[in-house]
Amino acid sequence: MAFFVYIVASRRNGTLYVGSTDDLIRRVYEHREKLRPDSFTARYDVGRLVWYELHETRDSAFKRERRLKKWTRIWKLRMIEEMNPGWRDLTDQLTG
Repeated sequence: MAFFVYIVASRRNGTLYVGSTDDLIRRVYEHREKLRPDSFTARYDVGRLVWYELHETRDSAFKRERRLKKWTRIWKLRMIEEMNPGWRDLTDQLTG
């Protein structure tokens, strides 16, 4: 089973949300469709997958998520720019 750490954004250099999951496509769909209306991502319209990373274990993904949440915003923006300089929505990359 695969586990993911991911960042979704409202737009380029917009609001960011860091999370982890074992089903990235489903989780991004939940953010995009605002299935949890009172959530942070629904409130700030955060649903564009701009960065993700694959992990072999749930524990490793969780630890990486916690580390990233402590990072400064500028570090997160640099990491996104390195992987995805155009800030494309990477969901299509996962779904084929």
